[in-house]
Amino acid sequence: MQLTFTRWLLVILPLGLLPLLLDAPRALSAAVACLAWLALCIPAWQRHRQLHRGVSRSGGALPVFYASQGGTAQRIAELSAEQLSAGGLSAQALNIADCAVAQLADLRRALFVAATYGEGEPPDQAARFARQLKQRQGDLGGLEYALLGLGDRQYRDFCGFARQLEEQLTRLGARPLWDRLEADQSDPAVLRQWQQWLASLCGQSDYREWQAPQYLSARLVERRHLNPGSAGEPIYLLRLAVPEGLHWQAGDILEVGPCQPPEMIEDWLRREGLDGEQPVEGQPLREQLARRQLEPRQPGESLPELLTRLPLLAHRDYSIASLPEDGALELLVRLQRHPDGRPGCASGWLCQYAPPGAPIAVRSRANPAFRLPEDSGPLILIGNGTGLAGLRAHLRERAQRGQGGHWLLFGERNQAYDSYLDDELQDWLASGHLTRLDRVYSRDQAEKRYVQHALRDNAEVLRDWLQRGAILLVCGSLAGMGEDVEALLHGLLGEEPLNQLREQGRYRRDLY
Repeated sequence: MQLTFTRWLLVILPLGLLPLLLDAPRALSAAVACLAWLALCIPAWQRHRQLHRGVSRSGGALPVFYASQGGTAQRIAELSAEQLSAGGLSAQALNIADCAVAQLADLRRALFVAATYGEGEPPDQAARFARQLKQRQGDLGGLEYALLGLGDRQYRDFCGFARQLEEQLTRLGARPLWDRLEADQSDPAVLRQWQQWLASLCGQSDYREWQAPQYLSARLVERRHLNPGSAGEPIYLLRLAVPEGLHWQAGDILEVGPCQPPEMIEDWLRREGLDGEQPVEGQPLREQLARRQLEPRQPGESLPELLTRLPLLAHRDYSIASLPEDGALELLVRLQRHPDGRPGCASGWLCQYAPPGAPIAVRSRANPAFRLPEDSGPLILIGNGTGLAGLRAHLRERAQRGQGGHWLLFGERNQAYDSYLDDELQDWLASGHLTRLDRVYSRDQAEKRYVQHALRDNAEVLRDWLQRGAILLVCGSLAGMGEDVEALLHGLLGEEPLNQLREQGRYRRDLY
C-alpha cells in the first residue's frame, strides 16, 4: 500500500517536489497539499463534463447560455429554461463563461441571453468566450440559435455585445431561428415576445407570464368567414374597435388575452359546486375564471385565494392587418384545433365564442424587426396563410404614402376557396400599386406547389429587384414556408449577400 501510494505521488507531483520524498514529514505535507488541489479540480472537471453532456448533439438539455453582468440575463435564462422544461423540452441555463466555443459545433440548437456592459462590451464573464468566437475559423453550419439582447438605449452602443455575438455566429454559418430581439431595460413587451418564442419551441399553449399583463378593452365589431368550403381550417377577418391609448404601425403585433369557452367554465363550476354569479372582489366568479387556467380548488381554499393562485391564460400574438387611419383593428385569424378536435384557446375565443360587441383584451407590441422606414424602395412580399395580414398592413401603409410598384407572392391551398381578400389585391394590381401578384395554390395540381417554388422560378426577377433596392418581407409560418424560403434565398443569393441584406434592414421576417 505504501509502495503504491509512493508511485502515485511520483506521477502527480511536480519534479521540483521530489526531494521532499526524502523527508517523510515534508512528503506527507506535500501529499496533503496535492490531494487538496485535486479536490478543488474535481468539481471543475465534473462541471465541464456536465456542460459537455448538456450541449452534446447526441442528447441532453437545450442550453440557454447567459452572459450576465448584474444578474438580469442570468435570471431571464433561468426563467427561460424553466418555461421550456415545463413545456416538455428539457433545458438548462448555463453561464457562457463555462462554454468553450468549440463545443458549439456539437450543438443543433442553442439560446443566448446576452447583456451588454459599458459601451458595447461583453460582460466580464463573457470576455473570454467573445475572444474565442472572434478568432474561430471553423464551421457552425449545423447550429440554429435564438438571441435575446439586453441593454439600455441611454448608452451609445445599445445591445452592442448581442449584435457582435450575432455577427460572429452568422459569420461561422449558424442560422437564426428568429430575428434578434433587443430589450431596452428589460422591456416587458420584448420579454413577452421572447416567452412566446419559447412556447413555440416546446409546443406550449399556456404558460405563466413573467410580468402581470395590462390590457386595454377592444370591442368586437365584425367577424367574417373568408374561406367557406376550404379544405383547411376556417379563416376569419375580425374587426375590433380601437380602444383609446392603443398605438401601432405596419409590422406591429396585437397581443390578445383569450377567454375560456363558456361551457368549460360551467363544467368547472359544476364539478367544484360553485355559483358562477357569486361576486368575488366586485365581479362575478364566472367572469373572473374566464381569463384563467382552470385547476381544481384546494381544500379550505377561499375564492380570493383560488383566483390568486390560478394563472392567467397566456396571450396570443397576431399580425395587425390594418393601420390606425383605417379606424379599426383588423386581424386574420385561422381557427386552430387541439389533437382531440377542441378549438384552440385564443382562436376559439375569437372565431367562435366571443359574441358581437364582446370586449376583447388587447395590447399592442412594437415589432421593430418588421417595421419599415418611411421612405423605402419597392417591396417583395412573401407569405402564406394568415401571414397575409402583416403584408397587407405594409401594402396599405405604402399606398397611404404614395409608394407603389410592389411584388406579392402568396401561398394557400385552393383557388376556389382560399382566394380571400382577392378583390383588394386585384384593385392594387390594376392601379399599379402591385406590379406583380403571384398567388400560389398548393393543391390545385397533382404535384404540390408552394410560394417558395414560385420564388425559385423567378430567381432572375428576384435578383433584378434586389439590385434596384427592393426590400424582402416574409410573413407566415416558420415551419415549411419560412424555413424553405430562407434556404432558397441562401442558395439563390449566397450566404454573404443575404447577410448583408439582413444587416441593411432589407430582409425582414415575421414568422410564427
